[in-house]
Amino acid sequence: MTLRIAEIFGPTVQGEGALIGEPTVFVRAGGCDYRCSWCDSLHAVESAYRHDWAAMGHDEVMAEIRRLSGGLPLTVSISGGNPAIQDFGPLIALGKEEGYRFACETQGSVAQPWFAALDTLVLSPKPPSSGEQIDWGKFDRCLELARGCGQAVMKIVIFDEVDYGWARDAAERYPDLPLFLQPGNPDVDPTHPVDLQVAVDRLLWLIEKVTGDRWFTPRVLPQLHVLVWGNKRGV
Repeated sequence: MTLRIAEIFGPTVQGEGALIGEPTVFVRAGGCDYRCSWCDSLHAVESAYRHDWAAMGHDEVMAEIRRLSGGLPLTVSISGGNPAIQDFGPLIALGKEEGYRFACETQGSVAQPWFAALDTLVLSPKPPSSGEQIDWGKFDRCLELARGCGQAVMKIVIFDEVDYGWARDAAERYPDLPLFLQPGNPDVDPTHPVDLQVAVDRLLWLIEKVTGDRWFTPRVLPQLHVLVWGNKRGV
């Protein structure tokens, strides 16, 4: 069995969500069932990049994780694209035998039995600004199959007032899911430098929205990797 892999990199630190700041090796899967308008990882989504993806066996992926980490167990983040369209179960089993921890981020459109083996499942439903529409029935199925995992959380990217209102509705739908909010990055071109003042202003806007509304449920976080490395890949 092979996996379509866009890139494997690290160790670096997780840039967002529940594990922000945690030393991590990233396994970025190739392929996605969404086409978000502001996608920051098109190299792992669009078929035009398919020739750059590697067909790797689970043993090969694990060997690269082991090489990058120096054989010292840490968190492995499976991302994409949408990694849930592939079977990462055997990789997770291999890594857990050696003490590695596994996290996965997916939009909640495809449910997999291997979710239950994760230490952290990050469900990141895409708000209206993405141009996509969530199927909450499929999202519920992801949660069902994730029972038994270490923790399941929800992370939502906010670009505007519409996204913010949508996020509040999503939070009401899933009051027991820990919620993380982050401002979106409007310019994801890897050749463009990030305007740090714009990034800070967008974060401040979101902080003021949440605190002004006395909405004390979510954690509001920056995209740490954007602040440090901009749109650079492989960090």
